[in-house]
Amino acid sequence: MASLTGLTASAASAGGPALQVSGLYKSYAGETVVAGIDFVVPSATCFGLLGPNGAGKTTTLRCCLGLTMPDKGHIRLAGRPVPAEAEAARNRVGVVPQFDNLDPDFTSSENLLVYGRYFGIKDAVIRDRIPGLLDFAGLTGKANARIQSLSGGMKRRLTLARALVNDPDIIFLDEPTTGLDPQARHLIWERLKRLMVGGKTLILTTHFMDEAERLCDRLAILDHGVLIAEGAPRELIASHIEPQVVEIFGEGAAAWAATRQGLGERLEMAGDTAFFYCQDTAPLLAALTGETASGSDLRYVHRAASLEDVFLKLTGRDLRD
Repeated sequence: MASLTGLTASAASAGGPALQVSGLYKSYAGETVVAGIDFVVPSATCFGLLGPNGAGKTTTLRCCLGLTMPDKGHIRLAGRPVPAEAEAARNRVGVVPQFDNLDPDFTSSENLLVYGRYFGIKDAVIRDRIPGLLDFAGLTGKANARIQSLSGGMKRRLTLARALVNDPDIIFLDEPTTGLDPQARHLIWERLKRLMVGGKTLILTTHFMDEAERLCDRLAILDHGVLIAEGAPRELIASHIEPQVVEIFGEGAAAWAATRQGLGERLEMAGDTAFFYCQDTAPLLAALTGETASGSDLRYVHRAASLEDVFLKLTGRDLRD
């Protein structure tokens, strides 16, 4: 498969934005799920769509793919208006769903063959692509393996390979590494980076902020159907959060932190952990050093601020179901 070996951008993806969304609204039973969002995904980039459960991410993606009819708004996917020309647009798109839906009655290669037929690709062409797809997914030697015999990581990688069977310009990935062990996650990250180098456009949803920070050139954060922040990961961190974080935990951490709020710009509590957000951590670390030297059970971690800190500041720490 040329795009997996040569890694060259297709002409279709080079002519303009991969996805444009303007004024998108969607309601169900009178409840607004997506409330007038706008964003543009340039070709050959990775764009992240982040948000808590119920933020409107899935509805937004379904509208973009032409699977859900929006109430208002304009969408162009792969240069085509959606939903008017959604079917034609989806011919240039690959989708990795949140949950693997491989056919258990088929082998790995048969899953790829049958899926390719949905795009009207001739069997000979698909068969020619299968070895490259399996190699790309780290599944060389698994062509004849039954789905039940594959590990969770293997199934996830096969689902990624299946999304590439039509050599798409744009790939939608809905939480692609959920449930995977660290080794499998890192392998998928490496494969996704290879796709970007090859000129593919990735549109990613994930609850792993480190994943978004590693992969995304730009991202948008949704909450209650509203786009509340957009930018490159490092830009969002610099503009929304203090640069240093000290996490304090252990017996009496909450009481200790409550009397020393002035040692940081901002203090947040989550359970029995105190999060101090600081411009300068020296006074706080000095106080902690003295406290631990006196035999206190307090423990702490000093780290740089991350995208997860931004996400929690903007969307809150309350659990979403």
